[in-house]
Amino acid sequence: MSRPKPDPLSADAFRGFYADILHFLRKRTDNASDAADMTQDVFTQWLDYRDRAKVEQPRAFLFQMARNLLRDHWRKQKVRHTVHQDQAEKDAEPVADEQNDPMAAAQRQQRLEQLKEVLAELSPRRREALMLHRFEGLSQAQIAARMGISTSMVEKHIAFALLHCKRRLQPEPGMEQPA
Repeated sequence: MSRPKPDPLSADAFRGFYADILHFLRKRTDNASDAADMTQDVFTQWLDYRDRAKVEQPRAFLFQMARNLLRDHWRKQKVRHTVHQDQAEKDAEPVADEQNDPMAAAQRQQRLEQLKEVLAELSPRRREALMLHRFEGLSQAQIAARMGISTSMVEKHIAFALLHCKRRLQPEPGMEQPA
């Protein structure tokens, strides 16, 4: 007589999956508690998954969930590292105090006035595309929809506007930039 196949959705099967996934995540993270948290998240997501009955290979499905969580974890770690590194660099830079350095404040004000003049030289459509992209953070597709033009036209408007600004704001040859 042959033995009946074990039920892939039984509690014993999930205990084994839990141990396997925890081991898998521990090997790939630098923190055992993160691995344990991610393992728990895998099973929480599994319980929230509506089509569990349709999953033919629950072990493979759970491992894919674990890989996805691991990828998200690495992305977050990378972002945290970048933010901390940027903050450390920013903290290391000497900060000019405008009250103690009126020359720096005057130079910044002069640069802003130059930028206003250069932007005023642009056609209204190019200026609008540039402002929406650079200052409001809209994507080119969002700008195209808002302005009622093609994405290609938005790209051209932004490229020409940036080129114009670069040409007009670059110091003339022989003129030194203030430090």
